[in-house]
Amino acid sequence: MFIGRKTELNQLDKLYKSDKFEFAVIYGRRRVGKTELIKKFISDKEAIFFTGVETNTKQNLENFSKSILEFSTGIQTNTTFASFQEALEYVFRLSENKRIILCIDEYPYVARASKSLASTLQLLIDKYKSNSKLMLILCGSSMSYMEDNVLAYKAPLYGRRTAQFKILPFEFSEVCTYLKAFSAEDKALAYGIIGGTPQYLLQFNDTLSIEDNIKNLYLNPSSAIYEEPVNLLKQEVREPAIYNAIITAIASGASKVSEISSKVGEETSVCSIYIKNLLSLGIIKKETPLGEKSEKKTIYSIEDNMFRFWYRFVPPNISIITRGADDLAYSRIEPYLSDYMGAVFEEICKQYLWDLLLNGSSPVEFTRLGRWWGANPKTKQQEEIDIMGCADKDTAIFAECKWTNEKADLNILEKLINRSELFSYQNKHYYIFAKSGFTAACEDKAKAMGNVTLVKFPDMVK
Repeated sequence: MFIGRKTELNQLDKLYKSDKFEFAVIYGRRRVGKTELIKKFISDKEAIFFTGVETNTKQNLENFSKSILEFSTGIQTNTTFASFQEALEYVFRLSENKRIILCIDEYPYVARASKSLASTLQLLIDKYKSNSKLMLILCGSSMSYMEDNVLAYKAPLYGRRTAQFKILPFEFSEVCTYLKAFSAEDKALAYGIIGGTPQYLLQFNDTLSIEDNIKNLYLNPSSAIYEEPVNLLKQEVREPAIYNAIITAIASGASKVSEISSKVGEETSVCSIYIKNLLSLGIIKKETPLGEKSEKKTIYSIEDNMFRFWYRFVPPNISIITRGADDLAYSRIEPYLSDYMGAVFEEICKQYLWDLLLNGSSPVEFTRLGRWWGANPKTKQQEEIDIMGCADKDTAIFAECKWTNEKADLNILEKLINRSELFSYQNKHYYIFAKSGFTAACEDKAKAMGNVTLVKFPDMVK
């Protein structure tokens, strides 16, 4: 089942229809659906699709030659080109008079084994691009390799690409289209538990309860998800133990570099390097209060929901999980699910606001969204605003997100209004998002003010 990726497919189709040489770079984390996107795109087109393997030059060249010659002759053959340059020149000549797509999937595996491949591609692109109808796609899961050796300024292929696509996990609205049998609340829980990475999402079963899905995926030592975070780190980084320690520290509540380094037992300068890599992988994210220019208040949290759920609940219960006590393990997780969902719900609400803006339905045309936290000079206490968005120096949006079983009362709105007074915006619009709806008093106040929008969670789900 293929879902989403409409924007990427439309952009790829535009490149294809240009009927001139195009070079697209597609990259993103493992399991995020890059290969499926390419297969969907080329399904009705003339294309040579080759997947590199982690082996030597000889084997990759043999496989590459087979892909090319089977495409051009229609028969299987054991013939091998003498070199990658000869093979690629053959493809460029094939595409002089007709549109052909050449996709090299897992390009880093091929390029690492064949050190001169990037320079060879550079040479042939420069030689043939003026008269070529080739659409070249290089795809890779090694984020650092693709960014440093394909996209970076010093890379041989810099300046040759005509487009690049960083493929990200699905947002909540796209996850909902897959988990159709779930209730609105269970869709949100599923998104919070498994995230938007397609390969992980496929493991979730919307004909089972959330409890059964958690037991099957996270509390079952033989499941595909059970060791996934550890295995993914082993594939992506050289020192997985330190990365694992950093993610564990963040999952346990350390949010500043100093706190993380203290828990990990490494210097802050050392931890900063590892944190940077985790940021590029999309596993963690960093935030500063919206509008703050200083990095002093920067905090880190786990961005990928599968990682976030796993590190929050699996390691503390690993001893009983390995003994098959999934009921006991779940009983230790279930009381904390609502609290866990607080940050997930905030992200869902941010995505909802962005969708409103892009659809032309937002009361405020903000340019950015984020959280804000800081000291209230009047009360000398720390305050926090779940979501804040700025349009210009006079206009802003403020939002509060409540994932509780109680209806949001008037005090929630009044507290948000009071916190917004820490800022000098003349035009303010308020949003309250609530899982369980609103009290009559809150609805009456919102109606009387006229610049308040109350959103019940079920109304956010398609």
